[in-house]
Amino acid sequence: MNGTDDPTRHGSRSELPDGVPTLTVAELEADPHGVFRVWRPRLPLVGHEVAGFLVLRARDVDLLMRDPRAQATETLYPETRGIPEGRLFDIFAHGMLTANGAIHRRRRSPFTRTFAARMIEGLRPRIRAAAESLVRDVLAEDAVDLVARYTALIPAQTIADILGLPRDDIPRFTRLAYEVSRVLSFTFGPEDIPDLEAAALALQDYVRAILEARRSSPQDDFLSRFLAEADAAGELTPQEVVVQLVQMIIGGTDTTRVAGAMQVALLLQHPEQWAAVRDDPGLIPAAVAESLRYEPSVGSAGRVAREDIALDGHVMPAGSMILLSTLSALRDKAVYAHPDTFDIRRADLPRLHPIFGGGAHRCIGEALARIELEEGLGALMRLAPDLRLTGAMPVIQGHSGIRRIDALRVAA
Repeated sequence: MNGTDDPTRHGSRSELPDGVPTLTVAELEADPHGVFRVWRPRLPLVGHEVAGFLVLRARDVDLLMRDPRAQATETLYPETRGIPEGRLFDIFAHGMLTANGAIHRRRRSPFTRTFAARMIEGLRPRIRAAAESLVRDVLAEDAVDLVARYTALIPAQTIADILGLPRDDIPRFTRLAYEVSRVLSFTFGPEDIPDLEAAALALQDYVRAILEARRSSPQDDFLSRFLAEADAAGELTPQEVVVQLVQMIIGGTDTTRVAGAMQVALLLQHPEQWAAVRDDPGLIPAAVAESLRYEPSVGSAGRVAREDIALDGHVMPAGSMILLSTLSALRDKAVYAHPDTFDIRRADLPRLHPIFGGGAHRCIGEALARIELEEGLGALMRLAPDLRLTGAMPVIQGHSGIRRIDALRVAA
């Protein structure tokens, strides 16, 4: 996909169909739910100031997640944002999340067995014990920021254990992961790129050093097995090996940190639903699923049109960048009754939760994320049943990519 005639290399700026507005990043960031609520009934898509098109309706988002005409973006996104080379660029150029076809399968396959649902389920007791230990630490203090002290640590400890990373390294690699993931938003400017590039360099150098240590002294862990299998197969370049692990660290920490905090905040904001889950642990999976619908930690999935794609007569030309807005789709009243109401007992959630994507790029860490969120919530219900907010609801920001959350101040 590097030829000069490839329609997907033309960039994200496309001529909009008649009657389709272009929305600014500022208005989308200020009130994404409000903006989508206005436009979703009127149009299946709107223009995006930077990224071509936003697809708004649940049915269209679901179909395009699996439509071969809407492919992963490869390096179109960083090129569009003024990042044509460097370590940030490499994360898109060499990673599974932005790859297509055989390249995507080759990069993803070494992780498929490790992240299989049946194998990940075996981690549940360990994740439960870790969550309970963290809750006990929280209970020892009068008031804490639950994001920093709890919901960030559960996925960070889990991904450290899976990859065999020292737990003492958690502050280092999570700080770098959170910084690098800012590149997936539209709120950074050219002046921020040097800092993002420095974080990408530091995170890749960290992973590369860990890999070299494993090669010198293999252990009985995923990382050593992954390296041995990758070296034996010879299918991944050294750069690809590093970038797959960088993407696993980012995807395995930041998204679940936000989702874990949001589900607690939403339940505390609705005390009758908190009490229902506290009294009936069987409601925990439903509470997790509804929280992911109502205020998802990922706002969109990026795609590029391989050919012209029409939605209700409005055409997205070949080469257009497309944001499939999960944030909008999950509030679509064509699918969800009273979509702006948080209701853990709703019966209209699809069997496969849309937040985890679809098709070949459905999230490989879905089973792990569900377990972390369920066990994180369960530990709080058992050990801190009287948890309460001590400040305002946390602010969650972002209309696309991995969203951001500020402090969640609570006391038990």
